[in-house]
Amino acid sequence: EGVCFYTGSLEGQDGAPSGYLLHQLADKRSLDFKTGGPDGTDVDGQSKLNYDLMDEFALGNYQLQSGNCPSARKTKERIAQLMYIPMIQGSLRYAYKVDKLQGGEKEKAEGAAFAAAVLPRVHAANSDAASKIYNNLRVGASSTNHQEVKAAFESVYSQLGLTCADIGGLWNEATNSYYPGMGPCTDASTTKVVTETNSTLAIALGTTFGVLFAVALIAILYMRSREKQGAPVFKAGELEFKTEGGEEEADFN
Repeated sequence: EGVCFYTGSLEGQDGAPSGYLLHQLADKRSLDFKTGGPDGTDVDGQSKLNYDLMDEFALGNYQLQSGNCPSARKTKERIAQLMYIPMIQGSLRYAYKVDKLQGGEKEKAEGAAFAAAVLPRVHAANSDAASKIYNNLRVGASSTNHQEVKAAFESVYSQLGLTCADIGGLWNEATNSYYPGMGPCTDASTTKVVTETNSTLAIALGTTFGVLFAVALIAILYMRSREKQGAPVFKAGELEFKTEGGEEEADFN
């Protein structure tokens, strides 16, 4: 029943774009944010969200059938997290339309509706972020700053169990590029991993070269000390040059 309420009766077996419920909304928003296909990088076809959700529904069904209720509860929570994706995408889309594309009453109303659907969840994660989204997209808002809305949503992605790749960026099909300032963000966790990796590498290289420099310096000081004592480490040895017959030809000390 959960799958039925999510997809509706018009999608058909192949999920054709003819429904009216959340399954269709996910596909529609994926075209706007370039999150279609199994990898979430296409601008056509079924949304990655719907691929992921069908996997989660199948997993939850198996867990229930096998009596694994604790795992089924976790799967249910994951499904709920993913269902917020088109709500966030809709909020971002209409924030941009109102701010930069002279959106009218229709765009303002849609922005307010999408924001209202996700604001309670955002508020639970960060009340300041929720306030910024509300003030920009609420009914009767005096102005809308799409960048402020975008930054507020991005600040709570990790608390919502989502990533920047899940949301994508607002795609302009006419220019085959993202709208200015509306490209996908970069997850803080990813940036942190890269930064920590680079820092670790820098520390390792710095330590290695530091040790080598110290050893070389000690060796030089030791050799200079021996030379001052009249007992150099390296002495001029005898060099002998012999003719092919074996006779000594030259001897240098």
